[in-house]
Amino acid sequence: MGESIRALCEAPAGKTEILQGNIAFAVGCVRGGVHAADGYPGTPSSEVIDRGLSQVQDMIHVNWSVNEAVASAVGMGHSLAGRDCVVTMKIPGLFQAGDIFTSGAPFAKERGALVYYIASDFTPSSTQHVIDPRYLFKSCFVPVFEPRNHQELHESAAIAVEIGRQYKTQVVIFPNGNLCHSEGLIHLMEPVRRDPVVMPESLKEFNVFPGFARKNFDISMHERMPALQAMVESSPLNYWEKGSGKMGVITAGISDMYVHEVKNALGLDFDILSLAFTNPLPMDLITEFYNSIDGDVYVIEDGYRFIQEAMQQAGLHPIGKEEYSTLTEWSPALIAEKLGKPVTHKKVETQPISRPPSLCAGCPYRLFANEMALLKKKKLVEVVFGDIGCNGLLYFMNAMDTGLAMGASEGQRIGYVMDLPEKASRCITVVGDSTECHTGMAGTRNAVYRNVPGVKVILDNSWTGMTGAQPTPTSPTNLAGEPMRFSLPASLRAHGANVIEVGAYEKNNLRTALKTALEEAAKGTYTTIVVQNGSCIQMAKPSSQRVYVDPEVCKKCGACLICPGIEAGPDGVPVVNNLCTGCGGMTPACVQTCPTHVLHPIDLKDLKRKSMPEYPVPSDIAPFDITGIKRPERLSLSIRGVGGQGNLFFGHVLTQLAFLAGYDKENIIKGETHGMAQMGGPVISTFACGKTSSPLFLPGTTDCLIVMEKSEVLRPDFLSLLKPGGTVLLADTCILPLGFPKEQYPSDDQIMENLKGYRTIKVDVLGKALELGDQTGRIANVVMMGVLSVVAPFDAFPETMWVQALKQVNAKPAVWAANTAAFHAGRELAAAGKITA
Repeated sequence: MGESIRALCEAPAGKTEILQGNIAFAVGCVRGGVHAADGYPGTPSSEVIDRGLSQVQDMIHVNWSVNEAVASAVGMGHSLAGRDCVVTMKIPGLFQAGDIFTSGAPFAKERGALVYYIASDFTPSSTQHVIDPRYLFKSCFVPVFEPRNHQELHESAAIAVEIGRQYKTQVVIFPNGNLCHSEGLIHLMEPVRRDPVVMPESLKEFNVFPGFARKNFDISMHERMPALQAMVESSPLNYWEKGSGKMGVITAGISDMYVHEVKNALGLDFDILSLAFTNPLPMDLITEFYNSIDGDVYVIEDGYRFIQEAMQQAGLHPIGKEEYSTLTEWSPALIAEKLGKPVTHKKVETQPISRPPSLCAGCPYRLFANEMALLKKKKLVEVVFGDIGCNGLLYFMNAMDTGLAMGASEGQRIGYVMDLPEKASRCITVVGDSTECHTGMAGTRNAVYRNVPGVKVILDNSWTGMTGAQPTPTSPTNLAGEPMRFSLPASLRAHGANVIEVGAYEKNNLRTALKTALEEAAKGTYTTIVVQNGSCIQMAKPSSQRVYVDPEVCKKCGACLICPGIEAGPDGVPVVNNLCTGCGGMTPACVQTCPTHVLHPIDLKDLKRKSMPEYPVPSDIAPFDITGIKRPERLSLSIRGVGGQGNLFFGHVLTQLAFLAGYDKENIIKGETHGMAQMGGPVISTFACGKTSSPLFLPGTTDCLIVMEKSEVLRPDFLSLLKPGGTVLLADTCILPLGFPKEQYPSDDQIMENLKGYRTIKVDVLGKALELGDQTGRIANVVMMGVLSVVAPFDAFPETMWVQALKQVNAKPAVWAANTAAFHAGRELAAAGKITA
């Protein structure tokens, strides 16, 4: 971002910045005078609090709650204190908080504004269902604002607070996940300071007795909804973009960006009615627009067919989604095809490999997963009831079966065992610590209450891992840094459960605990096993521990190859790779699986490898003048790779480069994949500046494709993005998913056959990073950046501008020195011809 959250909150109004959508919203909360924020982590909404408001806790009252229902009640409490509060969540969180949300919606008395920030994920990328909640919002008579771009997202909290106060209603801000996670150009809004609402001495009107519910419903019908309807009909936030009147498009939310991308890229002529509010809908305005168009009127919207159905109910006949369409999220390509302008798709003959999300190298869950897979293989356990979070990734390790919703695993096991009591010792519940504290503990309590025998395992890594390691009641501290008093094992014992505590990196003790608990289940005992003392590896202190085996004594059996951080070398002897984390300094999991006990922990300095060098301090960056630069009218690229390769960092640098080059006077935008895909799955990042509207591109409009893992170039429709004459930068890097047969990986010949006719530059960026002494390989992406800087049209920018952009993303001396060395190494590779074209 270039500046801290605090600096962004305090900067002069009108200052231009490039911000991720969630961060733009977070900064807008502070600048918009919001008093408080609460929530529960959920991709794609987490960064609002996690990386945004958590950094300015003296400017806004903010914290995480144990689940969305509690967060919503906390938000209502702030409202009843006269303060304005934002509550953040994803769509499943809305349904978890459904009772609070629906019960609080009719309240009609003056109070502080309660704003729900509910991020959608209609792909879905990291959500367990595809449900359009706008029908719920409508039935609750709650106004819904759908931001269309980063600027609106930045200003949306202030807009929602004003609506909430004026119309005495809770308000929903409903951003698309792509908007939340993409980065865009914004101008910092004017700061607003808002005094708290003066509340009455008695809060007795805020109750949900049936009499109150009836009264509040009537007020909603007679007063609130007519007023809101008048507001959305006349709101300047709606806009009508005039064309010839021969064709029209009605859209809302992020689809507005995609529609404009198509219109501008293809030079099409059509009118656009872009809606800011999707509840209530401005039906008079929609009807006026519809009647003004001589030809077809299309509806382009996320989710189901909310706007389309409302128009049909009003007697209008727009063209939208078919009755049972599977389309839930538009793209520019799909819109172009809908409007009768089909695009060309490049057919790839070789199929890409499957990359299910996986546990991180050194994850404390791995040994347990192996034990569970073994119990299932031996048919000692028949069913594993799984839950939401990192524990759900055990599914891909044959260590888990079902998955339903947060905290639902134990309830499923109870029902299963009630019907099949003989299965009590042949099935297990698995849940993470954050999920147990979220809603899982109700299942524990229910098992004790119902006296249902069996085994429940709680994998405690001390953080909410899947969404980015946010604090949970099992963490050392809460968000405010206050020491944690909650004890998970003590709470479970207080419930009446039999509790076994075992270390996450203690293979034999894990095996014994599971055996004991299953035996006790057969006797009618309910046991919870807490697997702890293994922090989320992303939060563990970096370790120099690695493993080593003498090739002369290794049996080459492969039993230790259980983790992405260790692989078989050319001679079949296991070696650690750049992903190894040393299991955070604990006894390595792979060491404990070696049947001959010849694999041993070793410190990095004792391995026959180069130690991480101290890179020379970079020289001062020479000034550069952008007036002489012949800037391309539009620049764009797409980056594909595997989660953990640093694609997101690459995009951050490009946005800063564009800013330095003066594209902030036009537009700069970056898109990215978040969620489960980052856990070793396929990821894609996009970047564009100049005449551009969308983080998703039309096929045939991208200047350069960068591939950080070579087989990822085969992903469907990726090559289709490249414009004629564009370049493919292909990293000669192979990353095999754990357990994937190497012989099934596409050969270099197969990959290059699919690239015939493309200008392809192949470069060993990982090899260069390792040669530079970075045993993690993390700076490989910066090596590739160096290569990109000499490839047209990106060579239009001077070297010093690239280096300045790198520094603006991360100026920490050690990181800055390493990145500078890697960048220059990439340029030298290209200059020396050590790339294959």
